[in-house]
Amino acid sequence: MIRRRGAVRVILATLVLVLLGGCAVGPNYVRPMVVTPDAYKELDGWKSATPADLAQRGPWWTAFGDDTLDDLERRVSVSNQTLAVAEATYRQAGALVREARAGYFPTVTVGVGYTRSRPSSTITSSGSLAGSIATGRGGSPTDFFQLPIDIAWAPDFWGRVRRTVESNQAAAQATAGDLETARLSLQAELAQDYFLARTLDAQKRLLDETVVAFEKSLALTRARYRGGVASQVDIVQAETQLETTRAQAIDVGVQRAQLEHAIALLTGQPASTFTLPAAPLATPPPAVPAGLPSELLERRPDIAAAERRMAGANAQIGVALAAFYPSITLSASAGFESSGLSRWLTWPSRFWSVGPAISQTVFDGGLRRAQTEQARAAWDGSVATYRQTVLGAFQAVEDNLAALRILEAEAGVQDVAVKAAQRSVALTTDQYRAGTVSYLNVITTQTIALANEVTAVQILGRRMAATILLVEALGGGWNAAELPSAEAVTERTMPR
Repeated sequence: MIRRRGAVRVILATLVLVLLGGCAVGPNYVRPMVVTPDAYKELDGWKSATPADLAQRGPWWTAFGDDTLDDLERRVSVSNQTLAVAEATYRQAGALVREARAGYFPTVTVGVGYTRSRPSSTITSSGSLAGSIATGRGGSPTDFFQLPIDIAWAPDFWGRVRRTVESNQAAAQATAGDLETARLSLQAELAQDYFLARTLDAQKRLLDETVVAFEKSLALTRARYRGGVASQVDIVQAETQLETTRAQAIDVGVQRAQLEHAIALLTGQPASTFTLPAAPLATPPPAVPAGLPSELLERRPDIAAAERRMAGANAQIGVALAAFYPSITLSASAGFESSGLSRWLTWPSRFWSVGPAISQTVFDGGLRRAQTEQARAAWDGSVATYRQTVLGAFQAVEDNLAALRILEAEAGVQDVAVKAAQRSVALTTDQYRAGTVSYLNVITTQTIALANEVTAVQILGRRMAATILLVEALGGGWNAAELPSAEAVTERTMPR
């Protein structure tokens, strides 16, 4: 007995030493390099006049200075159901981390068993068949009480569990990036819908004001007709122009209502209970400092998520390589067992067993090699996805910088066109009153003026949309430092 105990101790000591000296197989993660330009091309020759220090002093939408928008944006994070799905996915990823981490520890099971059996009188152990038949004891019922505690542990010698935990932690961090990407996308979508609705409000006000002006023109034409200096044709033309403009003003309401319903959906409210009061867009968009291209890698949550997925794919290579090494399991069992209840939990009824087991797959038809190749291919794919995400981010920033630069120049030219068209209307109307031109000239100049004024409003709306898209392309003030750490995603209670 003493020799057996000594042998067991030697085996356990050897396994502990091996465990302490174990290492995780597979490559350690190193973030791949990506090429970043020194500056944004579309910033060349165009700088916004607003100081950059006004930006990012709070949630990004506060830069627009609209209290209604501030209130709606806050509701997105609280009530939007798409965002709730992303948040639940993040918590699910955290649970998977803890599930993988459980592989570090032994499995302990406890059970209580009772069996009452009556063996056959003709089937007993070898050498006692005749006596059992003669006495009949083989057929007597017996009781068996058992209270076992079983322990099984597979030490992580080759780092399979460590790499799995590492992969799942990276995946959980990636889902945190996905959550912030979804949040930013929904916030940007809400802001775009909001300012498009305000643009339509401005367009509706412009059309309503034009209707009033056309009503005055119609009254003037009727007065001239009664005075015999205008024809019935002039009256019909004035009425046609007036009613066409009224129809345009009504038609704006269709898209305006749809935008209102879209805002209700984004804020988690039924469309039937939500109303957005009209407020025409009048102010120009705020300036958005673009910063340096190299900063974009730390400012976009989708880039951070793609980078974390690379780390997870790298760890999966180690998981695949660990399958080539032997599996070692330590198991132990102890407890009490007896054929009588009175002696069940007594010291003489104790039992125990302990012993290691080692196994090695010697042939699997190429399974492990294929799994390793698959893991390496997944890593290559994640690297390509990361680099493509970075390239797409640069494109989005350049697109919207170009849009803002070009639209600002277009707005300046359009303002000149609007003023010229308004002067043309005034001059042509005076000429019509003097009888030197026909009413067709008045209609032509009024139509041109209205078209230019509508275009100016639409350009302002496009500038607001491009500003929002630029904010989104720059990450909305988010920073990679906000990504939860590996320890944070492993906690039982993850932050929401």
